[in-house]
Amino acid sequence: MNETLKVMEARRSCRNFDKKKMVSAEDIEAIVKAGTYAPTGRGKQSPIIIAVTNKELRDQIATENAKIMGTDMDPFYGAPVILIVLADKTIPTYKYDGSLVMGNLMNAAESLGLGSIWIHRAKEEFESDFGKKILSDLGIDGDYEGIGHCAIGYAAVPAPASAPRKGNYVYYVK
Repeated sequence: MNETLKVMEARRSCRNFDKKKMVSAEDIEAIVKAGTYAPTGRGKQSPIIIAVTNKELRDQIATENAKIMGTDMDPFYGAPVILIVLADKTIPTYKYDGSLVMGNLMNAAESLGLGSIWIHRAKEEFESDFGKKILSDLGIDGDYEGIGHCAIGYAAVPAPASAPRKGNYVYYVK
């Protein structure tokens, strides 16, 4: 089987990251680059990616995300790197574009032997003063909506086997 298809079949959401092991800058850059090659409507490239490796900011984002979720747990499961995908709301396909970026990020992480998980609530985070300040501090202007957080790191435990695919997943018309 083709290596790309193997990666897609093997990828699982990681909910237990090794908190002591940081992802290399080279691997982060490769994953982010893969995200930038996701297809976008009319080639508009509406998404942006904020790669957070600074532990202080990562922990602040985790705290804000947990508040939105209504808990005090770490919503990123200890992952040391958070790749935040936002997309320009003025582009009609922005949600789809951002979702495709998220998929590329997760598959790229898997291809490099890293765990990943899509964590929601980026929309609410970046509608808040907290998120708006992050964008402002980075000099990001525009009408962006948070699509998701791709938490990445080394898995602390092996990924579980995939669940069987449901019987009525695909319908062929020949």
